[in-house]
Amino acid sequence: MSEMTIQDRQMNHQTEKKVRTKQVHVVPHMHWDREWYFSTEESRILLVNNMEEIMDRLENDPDYPYYVLDGQTSILEDYFDVKPENEERVRKLVQEGKLIIGPWYTQTDEMVVGGESIVRNLLYGIKDSNKFGDPMMIGYLPDSFGQSSQMPQILNGFDIKYSIFWRGTSERHGTDKTEFYWESDDGSKVLVQLLPLGYAIGKYLPEEEEALKQRMEKYFPVLDKGATSDHLLLPNGHDQMPIQKDIFPIMEKLKKLYPEREFFLSKYEHIFAELEKQSDLPTISGEFLDGKYMRVHRSIYSTRMDIKAANTRVENKLTNILEPLASMAYDLGFEYHHGLIELIWKEIMKNHAHDSIGCCCSDKVHQEIANRLFLAEEKTDRLIEFYKRKIVDAIETDQSGDRLTLFNFLPYEREEVVTTEVISKYKNFVLVDENGYQADFQILEAEEIDPGLIDRQIVHYGNYDPFIKYQIQWKETVPSMGYRTFFVEETSGDITVENEEVHAVETDYYRVHVNNNGTLSIKDKRLDKRFENVLLLEDTGDDGDEYDYSPLENDKAIFSTDVEADIKVSQNEFEGLIDVRYELPVPENLEDRKQKLFTSKVDIHLQIRIPNHKPLLEVNGELENLAKDHRLRAFIPTGIASSFSVSDNQFGSIKRDVYDSAMGVWEDENWSERPDAIYPMLSFVGLSDQNHGLSLLTNSTREYEIVGEDYDTIALTLFRSVGHLGKADLVRRPGRPSGIKLPTPDSQMLGKLSLDFALYTHKGSTLESGVARVAKEYLTPIHTYNKIPHNAMKLNESKVKTPTSYQLLEEENSNVVLSTLKKAENEDALVIRAYNPTEENLTGAFRIRAEYNGAYEVNLNEEKQSSIEFSEGKVQTAVNSNQVKTILVK
Repeated sequence: MSEMTIQDRQMNHQTEKKVRTKQVHVVPHMHWDREWYFSTEESRILLVNNMEEIMDRLENDPDYPYYVLDGQTSILEDYFDVKPENEERVRKLVQEGKLIIGPWYTQTDEMVVGGESIVRNLLYGIKDSNKFGDPMMIGYLPDSFGQSSQMPQILNGFDIKYSIFWRGTSERHGTDKTEFYWESDDGSKVLVQLLPLGYAIGKYLPEEEEALKQRMEKYFPVLDKGATSDHLLLPNGHDQMPIQKDIFPIMEKLKKLYPEREFFLSKYEHIFAELEKQSDLPTISGEFLDGKYMRVHRSIYSTRMDIKAANTRVENKLTNILEPLASMAYDLGFEYHHGLIELIWKEIMKNHAHDSIGCCCSDKVHQEIANRLFLAEEKTDRLIEFYKRKIVDAIETDQSGDRLTLFNFLPYEREEVVTTEVISKYKNFVLVDENGYQADFQILEAEEIDPGLIDRQIVHYGNYDPFIKYQIQWKETVPSMGYRTFFVEETSGDITVENEEVHAVETDYYRVHVNNNGTLSIKDKRLDKRFENVLLLEDTGDDGDEYDYSPLENDKAIFSTDVEADIKVSQNEFEGLIDVRYELPVPENLEDRKQKLFTSKVDIHLQIRIPNHKPLLEVNGELENLAKDHRLRAFIPTGIASSFSVSDNQFGSIKRDVYDSAMGVWEDENWSERPDAIYPMLSFVGLSDQNHGLSLLTNSTREYEIVGEDYDTIALTLFRSVGHLGKADLVRRPGRPSGIKLPTPDSQMLGKLSLDFALYTHKGSTLESGVARVAKEYLTPIHTYNKIPHNAMKLNESKVKTPTSYQLLEEENSNVVLSTLKKAENEDALVIRAYNPTEENLTGAFRIRAEYNGAYEVNLNEEKQSSIEFSEGKVQTAVNSNQVKTILVK
């Protein structure tokens, strides 16, 4: 039966039975967690079984018109790995409008996943959908743990104007209705159909009338109360649920039980067609992180910190290093490896579903997730090295010998302290550029290494002379979005290793003293401010699970106040280095904690680099955890009493109250979880007043809370240690367990963990000081490549010739933040994406090499929207507050 015939039948029923005022759209679907407490392979087996039943019903039952395949194309990839012969069956059903696929690759998390990741998720999901037919153009995220305020803008960037989700809303956002418009700060807007009771209220509908009535009597009052029209949504599906074969007899019984309602099989688009007719729908804005009616798990951002930190690191390498480098290589004449880069994106996007990146899974699934991240990082690192090698090997020059090339992936010239390695057989050397300029570097370390580690062919022919690996450091200027090459020339004389032990680090910006317990006392010379007890650690018991932190009753926090740290402080002309080691005594488990027994420890090793030329303290933490069921946080006191914090989200920034006002009413109002002000960030969070501020930048953990009597301290979660997927009756989350009661000993995080973050002090407020740009710079270090005559992996000489120095792109003003530079997916052009995280409307302007001669504003799907004036290589566009813009240059 055709769709038009079904709609005609619905209209006839409405005409014949005027009393049927409520139209109930029954939407067959399955919610498909690729993994959770079960593995991907277990899920795939069920998928192969379910898909056959779904396709058979759609192909052979004309009265069964639609089936929604959960909005994610990774399901099809998993299926076709087993059943490639069924691609044509799927294509036919999609093109007939029966099997509804897309628009996502995987149903993404929105809180700890970066903006570029969410964009690529839709980009590749729509691309994969288009191979079969039209995707479902709905921002369908029925189970994400909270909704980012920037989602309407991202969805609009793909011409998506509808959204369906469940978690995070409450009346305090401005409406008690389940249909509304949701607006981002830039004015982007989507029409929302909220799932007030989730995506599974129509799961396994019972044929027995009394049971069916009992089910519906719980649901219809809620649906009716929130609806703005006579059209209600009844999703008929659940996690890994097979198709409900007896849906028609059940609907007949529903019609008998509720003669005033019309029940029919439908799809989500039909609901939105009816909602579009409503003229008085409310418009609301902001993020949705309220756990009133459904849990959002505000402290899930720190579960399995090893996985969370790896995801942060790989995302940043992809967008800040690999894609700009591949764009430079493409501009120079090399191939842009879309296929290899897409493989990396898809590897990490398989981890971006809410359960996977939330890390509320079984231990065996977390092993899968960690392995995907290992593979994604290995692919990223190796492709970065390959591109650098191709470019440097192809440099056209008369100068022979080894080379050291410095790469800058930001659109402005940078003077940076470069710390890198040079491998050579020379006993001493100098670095000279093509103009005869000699770099003034210092040698920090020198060690002999076996030549077999460089190229096994060397030792194969009997040459066992060792190489020397030098670690060197100097301050150098590198062109914007480009590189600069030095030649390694042998010289006479002995090398000297330079680094002086000092009592305190003194730079142009700071005087930093280390206290006996390893905390820092920082004097900011520009601000004339002191920051005391920085990096004090706090350890508390965690009686929670993989979803949520939960404090132990009557627990007393343990601080690193009284530890005796082993401290080393050194400095050269470029930077200071502080090395801090100590043991933090803690109870081994919750029982010992209740008895105040310090039976275990966490080994702490902090290395703090303080460059002389900028106001930054870079921290690497190497932790070894030997205890269970606890949470460890680092405190960064700012001395600034605050009512709100400022952090970043996807392509923008967001202000959040340091104290959630619902804390005083959540129990009386029977919220599903306590609204502690524990929040996510992507790259920074800051506290400030009108005169100054302190911000924390991160390349690892993305969870923070503002604490202290005056809410003046940033508490950065280092890790949580828990032993169960789900537990019941938590202090912060009363009632049923989230997930299931499954032991997860690996989530105790026993063993070693490495974390990277930084501190930045500044004049003015957080946003006025350009913290987002500083964070981008912190996450985009200068890269180097040392070319020597030996390499185990041989390459033939390239036909491409490259210059000794090079510049592709330069910003004309310092207002906006470059998100990424990449090659366009479908044409010979480059894509520049930038955003404005400030509260002011700005202009983004860039100048690109002269070979480019046309520019267009494109949406996030890289479809042209309008041409942009392009004169002498310069392109510019207005970028409003919290707005992202994408420019294509040909």
